Amino acid sequence: MGNIVISFKIFPSEANVDLNSLKEEIEKHLPEFASVHGFAEEPIAFGLSALIAHIVLPEDRSGVLDEVESYLLKIKEVSQIETIMVRRA
Repeated sequence: MGNIVISFKIFPSEANVDLNSLKEEIEKHLPEFASVHGFAEEPIAFGLSALIAHIVLPEDRSGVLDEVESYLLKIKEVSQIETIMVRRA
């Protein structure tokens, strides 16, 4: 089976959250079957930026989207998550 890549828009809890340390926290909190393909930053407004995380997951495992979202929402610097794209890798 193949893999899928899910792109999440991750909104920080405050404007002064260090996005580099948030990237490290995301990589630490992912389940063992998930890996980060890459990150991008997207300016929102008034100095606030969202983090776009591209996460690789196995295609044959059910419920991975909800499971990864719950892991990410446990990070205290994360306020909200939006799934923006799901595609095959």
